[in-house]
Amino acid sequence: MQKYDVVIGLEVHVKVKTASKMFCSCANQYGAEPNTLVCPVCMGYPGVLPVPNREAINKTVLAGLMCGCKISPYSKFDRKSYFYPDMPKNYQISQYDLPFCLDGTINVGGKGFSGKDLPEKQIGITRIHLEEDVAKSTHFAGYSGIDFNRAGSPLMEIVSEPDMTTPDEAYAYLTGVKQMMQYAGISNCDMEKGELRCDVNISLKPAGQKEFGTKIELKNLNSFRAVHKSLIFEIKRQAKELDAGNQLSQETRGWNDDKSISYLMRTKESESDYRYFPEPDLMPVVFTDDEINAIRQNMPESPENKKERFVEQYNLTAYDAMVLCQDKKIADYFDKSAEKVSTPKIVANWIISELLRELSDAGISIESCLIKPDMLADMIEMINNKIISGKIAKQVFSEMFKSGKNPKDIVEEKGLVQVTDSSAIEAFVDQAIADNASQVQQYKDGNEKILQYFVGQVMKLSRGKANPQLVVEILKNKMS
Repeated sequence: MQKYDVVIGLEVHVKVKTASKMFCSCANQYGAEPNTLVCPVCMGYPGVLPVPNREAINKTVLAGLMCGCKISPYSKFDRKSYFYPDMPKNYQISQYDLPFCLDGTINVGGKGFSGKDLPEKQIGITRIHLEEDVAKSTHFAGYSGIDFNRAGSPLMEIVSEPDMTTPDEAYAYLTGVKQMMQYAGISNCDMEKGELRCDVNISLKPAGQKEFGTKIELKNLNSFRAVHKSLIFEIKRQAKELDAGNQLSQETRGWNDDKSISYLMRTKESESDYRYFPEPDLMPVVFTDDEINAIRQNMPESPENKKERFVEQYNLTAYDAMVLCQDKKIADYFDKSAEKVSTPKIVANWIISELLRELSDAGISIESCLIKPDMLADMIEMINNKIISGKIAKQVFSEMFKSGKNPKDIVEEKGLVQVTDSSAIEAFVDQAIADNASQVQQYKDGNEKILQYFVGQVMKLSRGKANPQLVVEILKNKMS
């Protein structure tokens, strides 16, 4: 069988978080009754004029700066013509040859979706441009409905270079884009609400060949996991076709996630089919150096910079910093908690091993969590001050997660203060030794591992309240 090089590029559409739509004053929000957030402008009535949303333009420039793009001092909007029910004007106001942002990068690396290590790599961004979104089509048995609430919402399109060669790299790139948009406050990137959508371009070529193969576009990808699955399937499908001597045609294919297969939608249009020309109802957009610098000065901390800071400021491992920074809200939660304790690494451990698991099991986000950052910090300081043990802390943490109570109140109510009185612990140790004579003999015969058995017995007798360090010390003295 022929070996092939895989070439992958992604077009990521990000809904920009603004109060109003791109060219009118209708509310830019999700969840309203169908066709209630519309006006003559976003419905494409004859004779109306668009007015550009400056906040959406500034946020697009911010996205470009976050990704290291060059910002065009002179840009314009264009008309992209196509005929489909979700486009009320039969053309879309978009950008063609003079977009706002050019030539950026997104860094990928670390663990891939499949668990394999990804080498550090920069994925190029060709352009970031701004356009208006289309309406939402919903298909029922025998008919379809169109909700124009989404039509005209500001939508950023981030077009990558064809620099990705594996599904894992594509997944990592998407994760990087999502992080960047969330960190900059540009979008919440909630795929269930259509705030982040992705089209995949993929081609195969014989290994070592410079010329690219025929490009296939994949649509209807509603999750990062679907992107990963579709790429695995499409690589196998195209390789099978090429091995059979078949010629691939440039086409657009849909993705059926239930069946895990792609299917033909249409042959691919070329740029000439869209009949691009400058939007006659809008003036060009001009940025001065001072305006660009003003946006640059207000740039938030990037995911990469935050990871580096967590490693340096809090002495975290690179892996811990990466996990915490995958979600900006989790990273901010850690930051607020870590600055209030003497052991930030322990805060990271509790968030990664306990809090993320509890959130996942409960199916809630960090915003809905009843344990606030200062409450987690208070609990960890109680461990550090030997008021409670690590084992007791798990009970306290569980109760905090359910009730939202302060850890100090929980410890007092349930009588969970750690026993540090040597004489009290000695009584528990004496009882454990008296009840386990054969295990005592094993320890005296040189089996030091049996010591952990006795620690467990003492903790059971003390109902988890005994200070573990004192328990070990007293056990050694008693049994030696």
